[in-house]
Amino acid sequence: MTTGDFKEDPRFAQCSKETIVMVVLLIANILWWFGFAYGLGSRPVEQYSYVLGLPAWFFYSCVLGYVVFSLASYLAVRFFFKDIPLDSAETKKGGEQK
Repeated sequence: MTTGDFKEDPRFAQCSKETIVMVVLLIANILWWFGFAYGLGSRPVEQYSYVLGLPAWFFYSCVLGYVVFSLASYLAVRFFFKDIPLDSAETKKGGEQK
């Protein structure tokens, strides 16, 4: 087989786009968590402020972060992801592959 016969499956471009979106969300989630957990949590315990009975650093990094990034993941899937068939184009054209 020569390299000139290779034709990239167009589904790979969509998969790459979806991967990039989710990796960006992952990095943003880690930065969010790290920023609030170590930013607000690095003070002495006596100086902590509280939200709903939880230390503010924990509330913002874990509780609010979970809500924000769950919603962000939902929106990413809703607007960036597409339904793509998992079987190959040759299967559709030529019948069953063995």
